[in-house]
Amino acid sequence: MTNSRRRILPGVPAAGALLLSLFLSAQAGSAADKPVVPRGQPIKPVRTKPPADSVPATNVVPRVESPASATSVPAVGFDVLSTFKYEVPEEGGAGSKPAPNAPDPDAQIPANVKAYNGKKIALKGFMLPLKVEGGLVTELLLMRDQSMCCFGTVPKINEWVAVKMTGGGVKPVMDQAVTLSGTIKIGAMRENGYLVGIYQMDGDKMDANGAL
Repeated sequence: MTNSRRRILPGVPAAGALLLSLFLSAQAGSAADKPVVPRGQPIKPVRTKPPADSVPATNVVPRVESPASATSVPAVGFDVLSTFKYEVPEEGGAGSKPAPNAPDPDAQIPANVKAYNGKKIALKGFMLPLKVEGGLVTELLLMRDQSMCCFGTVPKINEWVAVKMTGGGVKPVMDQAVTLSGTIKIGAMRENGYLVGIYQMDGDKMDANGAL
């Protein structure tokens, strides 16, 4: 019994070596199944070209939805039409010649105001009826200030617009501001040789709520 045990014991190191060898082989096999962990800085992958349908076009203007106001009549207020000094020249009526040093009526109007000549605009102001037919106003003055048409204050020549309605008359509105749209004409207007105004409008429609 003792001899057989002695014969087995010397084999223990060999068995341990065999087990160690099998363990290392198993570890090597399991390591082969695991992904290799890269060392150092990883190499950045090459960017592939995206499909043609996903590449944003650089030569196409992006579509922008325009607001509704972009297609409406531009609003021009008396803050534009009346913010300059205008000296009315002395004129002697029909057939008379202006004074040698009299200022040119049109030269006094700034360029930014003249730029609206012949264009359709929307203008807000207070109504002073001049001609009424069938209960509707067909000709009127659109004033900058309500006191000018209700309390007898004399307005400056660039603080009112003479309006003739082209599409029929409008109801008289005297107690609140109205907005008229139409084609404005800018420049000296004369009757019998006298300067009677610098603003005139062919009115299309009116909004009594003050906005188109």
